[in-house]
Amino acid sequence: MSPTDTDTAIAQLLERQAIVDLLLRYASTIDTKDYVTLRSLFCEDIHGRYGDEVVDGADNLLAWIDSKTADVTWQHHYLNVYHVDFVSDTEAKTLTYHTSHQTKADAPNTCVKIVARYHDTVRKVDGVWKIADKYMEVGWVDSSTVEPPS
Repeated sequence: MSPTDTDTAIAQLLERQAIVDLLLRYASTIDTKDYVTLRSLFCEDIHGRYGDEVVDGADNLLAWIDSKTADVTWQHHYLNVYHVDFVSDTEAKTLTYHTSHQTKADAPNTCVKIVARYHDTVRKVDGVWKIADKYMEVGWVDSSTVEPPS
C-alpha cells in the first residue's frame, strides 16, 4: 500500500468513526434528555420517520422526541452500527441495530423493550457530520416486570 493509499484509508476510517460517534451520541443524548446536544446533531432540514410517524425539521423533531419521552424516567439505548456506506465525501448511508429499554413514571416496574433498526442518511455540514434523514424500522415492542432499583 502506497503512502497515498494509506493516508486515504486512514482519512476514511476517521470519517467513519466520526459518523459512528454521531449515531451513538444521538442515542445517549435521548437517554439523558440532553436536548441541547441532541439538537446540534440534526441538519436543519432533517426528515424523521419513526414507524408511521413522520416529522420534518430539526426543531419539530426535537419537540416530537421530547413529547414521546416526557414520561420516561429511565431509558437505555444499545446500538450497533452495522454499515457506514459513503455516497460522497459529504454524505453517507448507515444501518444501525437498536434495542432500547424504558421505564415510565406511571409504571416504574414495567420495562418496555423496543427492537428496531435505524436507517440514516448523514451529511457533512461545515465539516461536521449531522443526521439528515432518520428512519426507525420497528421490529417489535414488548414489556416485562422488573424489580425496582435498590
